[in-house]
Amino acid sequence: MAINWFKYSSPATYYSLAGKLIPIFTVAAVLLAIAGLYIGFFVAPTDFQQGEAYRIIFIHVPAAWMSMFLYLVMAFWAAIGLAFNTRLSSMIATAIAPTGAMFTFLALWTGSLWGKPMWGTWWVWDARLTSELILLFLYIGFMSLQAAIDDPRRADKAGAVIALVGVVNIPIIYFSVNWWNTLHQGASVSLTQSPKMASTMLLGMIIMSLACWMYAIAMTLIRSRVIILERERHTAWVAELHEKEAA
Repeated sequence: MAINWFKYSSPATYYSLAGKLIPIFTVAAVLLAIAGLYIGFFVAPTDFQQGEAYRIIFIHVPAAWMSMFLYLVMAFWAAIGLAFNTRLSSMIATAIAPTGAMFTFLALWTGSLWGKPMWGTWWVWDARLTSELILLFLYIGFMSLQAAIDDPRRADKAGAVIALVGVVNIPIIYFSVNWWNTLHQGASVSLTQSPKMASTMLLGMIIMSLACWMYAIAMTLIRSRVIILERERHTAWVAELHEKEAA
């Protein structure tokens, strides 16, 4: 049976579908986070070089991965909205930004906590750390510019330009440890090489990454529903929705 995907480009249809999906992704995020943290902090072996301090990777690495992945997804939806003038695409991009900024801040914060015992300092102007900090500024710039423009359509277009320009920073973050001589260790997980960690460590990290992914989807759905209600408040279907809730 063919699925009419264009049907869900309507804010009204998307709003209803998102409301049904939010509990599913929320429960999945909680269960995966519990499993991932348990494996990471109680099952995974102690690292022979870094000791117990390495366990912060079960939060730091998934957060860093999500900070980059969400920016690409945000830029994708912003580009769709800019190219095809679709309202819902721009709303989704706007909904993704705060969660992406949160994961970026979490990656920087946990990285500092990890760097103190490993490097003897909370922060260094390392290539990867600096480019990750720039990513946080890009998220903040995207949200600030949209908030500063009263017209939502103009705000979406301006935000899309920033998002697309900032995409160039993603490969810089990812390949910085290969391009420059940095303090930050190389990638522990690669698509072209076998993992450089115990299978239990890798399992915990993957499960935590899935938990972050489920959380990001749930938060995007929640936030996009709020944005839809704000922007579509003068439409008939929103008025009917309010009447049903009040009844």
